[in-house]
Amino acid sequence: MTRGPSRRQPLNPALVLVCAFLGVIALGTLLLLLPVSRAEPGGAPFMAAFFTAWSAVCINGLTIVDTGTYWSGFGQAVILMLIQTGGFGMMTSATLLILWAGGAMRLRSRLLLQAETRSASLGDVRSVAKLVFIVTVSVELTVATWLTLRFALGYGMPWGQAAWAGLFHAVSGFCNAGFGLWGDSLSQFVRDGVVLGPVMAAIIIGGLGFPVIHELWTYRRQRQHHYSMHTVLTLWGSAVLLVLGVVIMLLAEWGNAKTLGALDWPHKLLAALFTSVAARSVGFNAIDTAAMTDDAMVLHYFLMYVGAGSAGTGGGVKVTTFFILMVAVWSEVRGYPDTQFRGRRITPSVLRQALTILVLSSGVIVLGLMAVMPMSDQPYEKVLFEVVSAAGNVGLSAGVVGTLPPAGQFVLLLLMFSGRVGVVTLAVALAARAHKPRVRYPEEKPLVG
Repeated sequence: MTRGPSRRQPLNPALVLVCAFLGVIALGTLLLLLPVSRAEPGGAPFMAAFFTAWSAVCINGLTIVDTGTYWSGFGQAVILMLIQTGGFGMMTSATLLILWAGGAMRLRSRLLLQAETRSASLGDVRSVAKLVFIVTVSVELTVATWLTLRFALGYGMPWGQAAWAGLFHAVSGFCNAGFGLWGDSLSQFVRDGVVLGPVMAAIIIGGLGFPVIHELWTYRRQRQHHYSMHTVLTLWGSAVLLVLGVVIMLLAEWGNAKTLGALDWPHKLLAALFTSVAARSVGFNAIDTAAMTDDAMVLHYFLMYVGAGSAGTGGGVKVTTFFILMVAVWSEVRGYPDTQFRGRRITPSVLRQALTILVLSSGVIVLGLMAVMPMSDQPYEKVLFEVVSAAGNVGLSAGVVGTLPPAGQFVLLLLMFSGRVGVVTLAVALAARAHKPRVRYPEEKPLVG
C-alpha cells in the first residue's frame, strides 16, 4: 500500500517574519561580539552586543553603551546594516503581510479592498519591493549628501568623518531608529535648521508608511485623484499630532532653562518642531529629555504611544488606529448610525481590529511597567517614559535603561520586539482569520458607562 503525497502546510508569514528578525538579531550579536567591533581592545560583553543588535533590528534606538565611542568603525557599520535591514525589511515585510491577508480573502473581497485602499495585489510583489527600495535609497542618499556637506563645510569635519556621520544619521533617521554617533544625540545642532530639517524630512517620510507613499507616488500627476481613507487619515492625523506637539512643547518648556528657555524664539520653535516629529517614532533629541517638565513628559507619553503610519518604519499603535477610534467617538457623540468619515462608512470589523490593537498595546505597556518598576530605583514617571519608548519603538530615554539590571533590560527588549513585530502580526492575524459565522445570535444591549 503506497502512501499518497503529503500535503504541506502553508508557511505562516507572520511566523516567518518573527524567525527572520530573531535570526538577524543573532547574527548581529555575533558580529558585535567580535573584538574588531569594539573601539577599545577586547570584545564587548554579551549584554552590550545583544541589546544593541536587538535595538538596531527593532529600529528602536535605546542603548546601554554610547554608539559613537564604544563601538569601532566596523561595529558602527554592523549597527547601520542592522538598522537598514530592520527598516527596509520591516517596510517590505509589513506590506507583504498585509497583501497576504488580502490574498486570504475571496476574490470579491480582495477587489473591494483593493479599490478602497488603492493597495497593490499579490501579483505586484516585485513592484512593491522595487518602490520601497527606490524610496529608501533616494531619501537616504539625498539626506546623507546634504548632511555631509553641512558637517564638512559648516563644522570643519574631515570629509571622511562628515560622510560617515551624514550617512549614519540619514539611514537612522529614515528608518526611525534614532541611533546617533554623538552622546548628546543632535542637541549640539539645536540651533541649526540645516541639519535638523533634512533629518526631520527623513523621519516623516519613513514614518508615513508604504501604502501612503505608494498612493502619493502613483497618483502624483493626477490633480483630481481622491485619496483613500487610509492616506487621508494618516496625513491629517500626522499633521494634527505635529501641530499639537509643537504648541504643547512651546507652552510647557518656554521658560525651562534646561531645555528651550536658553534659546531665542526662532530656535525654540525649531527645537519644539524637531521634538514633536521625533517623539512619535525616533530616538533623536535636540534637547535634554530627562530635564523636561511634567507636561512635556505627558505629551511624549501620548506621542510615543500613537506612533507613526502603518507599514512604515515607525512604531506605536499607528496613527490610523488611533484616529479611526477618534472618528468612531465623534460619530457616536453626533448620533450617527454608522462610523463615517468623508462620505464613507468604516466597517465594524475595522473598528474591532483598531480597538483590539489599542487595548492589547496598552496591556503590554502596563505589564512592562509592572515588571520594570521593582527593578528600578528611578522615579515612576521616568520608568514609564522608558517603557512607553521601548514599546512604541521610539528610543528616547529618560536615563533609566542604563541603570537597570540585565533582567530589566531584557524586559525592555521584549517590549521592543512586541512593538515592532507584534502589532503587525496581530493586525494581519485579525484580517486573515475573518470568517462568516454559520449562526447569527440575537442582539442584546448591556449597559455601558
